[in-house]
Amino acid sequence: MIYTVTFNPSLDYIVTVDVLKTGEVNRTSSELILPGGKGINVSIVLKHLGMDNTALGFISGFTGEEIRRRVKEQGVEEDFIELKNGWSRINMKIRSAEESEINGQGPVIDANAVGQLCEKLEHLSEGDVLVLAGSIPNTMPDTIYRDILESLEGRGIQIVVDATKDLLVNVLKYRPFLIKPNHHELAEIFQTTFQNREEIIRHAKKLQEMGARNVLISMAGDGAVLVSETGAVYESEAPKGVVVNSVGAGDSMVAGFLAGYLQTGNYKEAFKMGIASGSASAFSENLATLEEVEALKSTLCF
Repeated sequence: MIYTVTFNPSLDYIVTVDVLKTGEVNRTSSELILPGGKGINVSIVLKHLGMDNTALGFISGFTGEEIRRRVKEQGVEEDFIELKNGWSRINMKIRSAEESEINGQGPVIDANAVGQLCEKLEHLSEGDVLVLAGSIPNTMPDTIYRDILESLEGRGIQIVVDATKDLLVNVLKYRPFLIKPNHHELAEIFQTTFQNREEIIRHAKKLQEMGARNVLISMAGDGAVLVSETGAVYESEAPKGVVVNSVGAGDSMVAGFLAGYLQTGNYKEAFKMGIASGSASAFSENLATLEEVEALKSTLCF
């Protein structure tokens, strides 16, 4: 079974404002509400690609119940921990000449709630897949990712980590199956800038030397790179299309890669599925569907 963890889920309220004017009343030309959070996005796209999975995480209040309802509406199993106080956050994504975001804080997650999550993870067994994705609320210990990987070490669980900075670097010694920083996050880790793709590949290999088995680097409109544990390096430009919504594209790439690998056992095919899934979400109002992914995958030649 595949499990995803979203520590701070949200309702994403996505609005389009033709011309955003600060300090004035603005009216939307379109609106969309989706369940949000990186792990939840991974879960939904996995389900669209035919992969059953369970979404874990924390919810609270009336917004939490709406997140639960919308996740189940997508056909995803959920086993959220319900907090007694506060409410799950609402994140506003504003589309205009530029994309802007206003993200809520989310509820306080105390030690008891963290303990409940760890109990659920203790039931994972060999062959299961666990996806840890996104930032953590400031009320949680900043060692939580590392603590989870340490507790599951040696149990044959394939762990995917999509996080930034120390959250990511601190888990590498536990040899996660896959990590997926984007090229900006990769540069931030090594406190450098990249002049070309060769430099990106070289630094991805450094993450591999630090423990990661497979390193998938997303580069937005410039495509992606995979440095696999077999020693092979795969590169691809992004498929052609009009970007409608960049929210969830990276999460969709993770879901596509996982689906492709679990279905074929082939890293090249997994890479293709990942690129196609990420792009399909970017080219759509909603997260990628199987039909959209397959159509884009057929255009990739490498």
